Amino acid sequence: MCPEFSFPLETFNVTGYRQRKTESWTHDPGAAPHADRARSVFLALVAVLLAFGILMVHSASITSWPTEFEQVYLSRHLAFVLVAVTAAAVCASLPSHFWSRGAPWVFWGTVFLLAVVLIPGVGTRVNGAQRWLRFGPLSLQPSELATIALPLMLCRLADSRRQRWQRFFAGTLPVVWPILVVVPLVLVEPDLGTAALLTLGATIALFVAGWPLRHLLLAAVLAVPAAGLLVAFRPYQVQRITGFLAAWSDAGEAPYQLTQSLVSLGEGGLFGVGLGKGWQKLSFLPEANTDFVFAVVGEELGLAGTLGLVAVWAGLFVAGLRLIAPLPRNSFASAAAFTLLVQLVLQAVVNMAVVTALVPPKGIPLPLISYGGSDLLAGLASIGIVLSLTRPHHAKCAVRPPASSVAV
Repeated sequence: MCPEFSFPLETFNVTGYRQRKTESWTHDPGAAPHADRARSVFLALVAVLLAFGILMVHSASITSWPTEFEQVYLSRHLAFVLVAVTAAAVCASLPSHFWSRGAPWVFWGTVFLLAVVLIPGVGTRVNGAQRWLRFGPLSLQPSELATIALPLMLCRLADSRRQRWQRFFAGTLPVVWPILVVVPLVLVEPDLGTAALLTLGATIALFVAGWPLRHLLLAAVLAVPAAGLLVAFRPYQVQRITGFLAAWSDAGEAPYQLTQSLVSLGEGGLFGVGLGKGWQKLSFLPEANTDFVFAVVGEELGLAGTLGLVAVWAGLFVAGLRLIAPLPRNSFASAAAFTLLVQLVLQAVVNMAVVTALVPPKGIPLPLISYGGSDLLAGLASIGIVLSLTRPHHAKCAVRPPASSVAV
């Protein structure tokens, strides 16, 4: 049988008498070829980004003193890709209603991991941040999973409490409490970059779901001063902002990492120095295979390579929008799929903006490209969920009114 979702539709019959009838919504059978084409393009662009990421991780992992660790990076990244692709396939194969019903389980499971990682002796501390759970040779960053769990939970709450939104108290705290649970846990790690990305994703989810604009404006009025105070009481965050401003006024005062990133992009010129032939990654550019892999692309493939990568991301976004377009507006599936897609693309945009000194430095990797298992897992799982939520109904069922509403 074809699953049906009903909504009332006001019409007039041929005799002029007003009648109510119910129209069953399904994907338009005539639009199926277009949906299949968009899905194929979407998957092809994901495959291009993954393949390009494998290539650039291997190239960016080369050091000035070649050792076997270069092959270790590549083999580990290939293992990450295999696990992440498997997770994406599982997510894509699940029925769309699973994500609405399972959102609380995903959310509270992620909250549990975010709390566990803060326990001394359990979470692993690296460079002053306690963000990782290690299981032998494997590690997991729970804050990356929160980029999936938080939007799904918010979209579920929005879908179930839509009728109460116009009331101030019933339409605010009962909807936004997941943000107040997850974001502080991420800030304590500390991980301001991911916390900002989570807040942005949550805002998109609520906006797309139809949360009243006055509530969004009130939340912004409260959040902006809080963010300013948070930065002001952390000296290293203030240094990042002042260093970012110095990059455009006094290059000598700019942060070393940002300076080397701009040097890498400048060395590449129009077509780059050649794949694998970059010099900046040879112990000059920090985090060359993770957060600043886009700078390696700029040096080795030049402006043509960076613009080509931007074009692939733009194509992925457009193809994703075409997949989401047939979904009913203000539905859980539409809001969740759109939020996950936009959040993934925005993460790529923010990473490229950091590398090109357009925004202050943040520790945010380039999705599907950078080395790292947790981010790759979260990115491909998001893509799998989008595919699940946008799977078309191919069953041959006609849209027809009930017998009692047939016009005379």
